[in-house]
Amino acid sequence: MGQVAKFAAGGKVVPQKDLSLQAIAYGSVYVARIALGANPQQALQAFREAEAYPGPSLILAYSHCVEHGISMDEGLTQQKLAVKCGYWPLYRYNPSLHSTGRNPFMLDSLRPSIDMQEYAYRENRYTILRNRNPEEAKRLMSLAQQVVNQKWSVYEEMATRDVHAFTPDTRN
Repeated sequence: MGQVAKFAAGGKVVPQKDLSLQAIAYGSVYVARIALGANPQQALQAFREAEAYPGPSLILAYSHCVEHGISMDEGLTQQKLAVKCGYWPLYRYNPSLHSTGRNPFMLDSLRPSIDMQEYAYRENRYTILRNRNPEEAKRLMSLAQQVVNQKWSVYEEMATRDVHAFTPDTRN
């Protein structure tokens, strides 16, 4: 939210869909969200688990882009900031853990420690709106922060669930 995009010149007013939660809802898909620049060990572990999983696997990786208006040598720093603000939390969902009585959802990020704007306003897609329409940018950034906080609450709750609160293990 709050970024300028091809079909949202006045700033995106809706949050992005959470593809990973949609895949987790199936209960039988290995899902990981990674950012190599933020935590290479977590990314490697996700690749290994996904390869070992006896079913479909989905790994969503944060990828910085020159279109974001950042220098490519700043890309790994930007990935770290995306994770630190909670915009791109790192986690893994491994349905195989269900049959062992363990929670299949593992939240690998720490709680957000910086505000969304510390990450966002390093990128042109956010600063364009702030320069054009500061009041709207402020409003949308506030909403974006709320979305980050709400999603973090969902992930944190999932990480502390009892194993039986997830979809039943249908492979038995």
